[in-house]
Amino acid sequence: MSDARLTLALHSGAVALPDTGRIVVFGPSAAADLSALPKDRVQIVQGFAPDHDAWVRRGWDVVVSPTGDFAAAMVVVPRAKALGRAWIAEALALTGGGPVIVDGDRTDGVDSLFRAIKGQGADVTAPFAKAHGKCFALTADPAAFAAWRPGEGALIEGRYRTAPGVFSADGVDRGSALLLAALPAKLKGRVADLGAGWGYLAGEALPAHPEIAEMHLIEADHAALSCARANVPDPRARFHWADATAFAPDAPFDIVLANPPFHASRAADPGLGRAFLAAAARLLAPHGQVFVVANRHLPYERDLAALFVETHEIGGDAGFKVLHGHRPRRAARGGR
Repeated sequence: MSDARLTLALHSGAVALPDTGRIVVFGPSAAADLSALPKDRVQIVQGFAPDHDAWVRRGWDVVVSPTGDFAAAMVVVPRAKALGRAWIAEALALTGGGPVIVDGDRTDGVDSLFRAIKGQGADVTAPFAKAHGKCFALTADPAAFAAWRPGEGALIEGRYRTAPGVFSADGVDRGSALLLAALPAKLKGRVADLGAGWGYLAGEALPAHPEIAEMHLIEADHAALSCARANVPDPRARFHWADATAFAPDAPFDIVLANPPFHASRAADPGLGRAFLAAAARLLAPHGQVFVVANRHLPYERDLAALFVETHEIGGDAGFKVLHGHRPRRAARGGR
């Protein structure tokens, strides 16, 4: 969200909020500017752990699911089309028809969402355009948007449920499948899955490796982790809603699995993957191993070699590579 767009839209009268009553705001990142909103009346809905925690530190009311009644709502348009529609439907239901302010960038589909909302018969204000995005408000009968409410989500391979907006919601990610195929015949001990998503790696690895003592699924997306809890009923599974790059376990791990993200918004950011590699080395015991999959064009080999005594490429295809690091260097483990 543009720092200026919401403020200017409110100040110009292009969109408006009621003078009283609570306001629910769906999906603002930690970088969003909500200074134009009355903080004491706002509840933020944010399921991404780093952004959630950042808003909490600033003293805002932050939840993963809205609670109570609301006089108005705001939706920050997410990249996932289905998630944006689900938030619009929920915002209308919570407010009894609005008003709902929508703010988003063109690259995240705000124009197509505007057209879709009008197509449902909503009363929509003229969009306020600024900084390659738009801000507008709508009121509508919530029943007209009932079909936009999420259902059970996709069913993958006959047993994995997903939810709108989670990574690889429509099928198994190719990188994760390649990582799974490259794993050794026997895994044992304490295992961590950094960025576990909706639980595919854990769901496949646990039954295949009976000597795994514990599998810790660490995931920043609350919706994805909720799916993982349902998808991985194995009693050895442990679930952590947390930023994988900052996670602090109660004991070191023997093995870390990782399919790290490499995008910040729509821009490629290899630094995210490097942070996952550094976290893996920090979380491992001296004898530990990491297995990581990455897009082939990302230059992680040098980073892995700086963190681990032994490194190899052990699998992949034309688009992905699976890398193995063994024995994290002492400095990478924080001197342990």
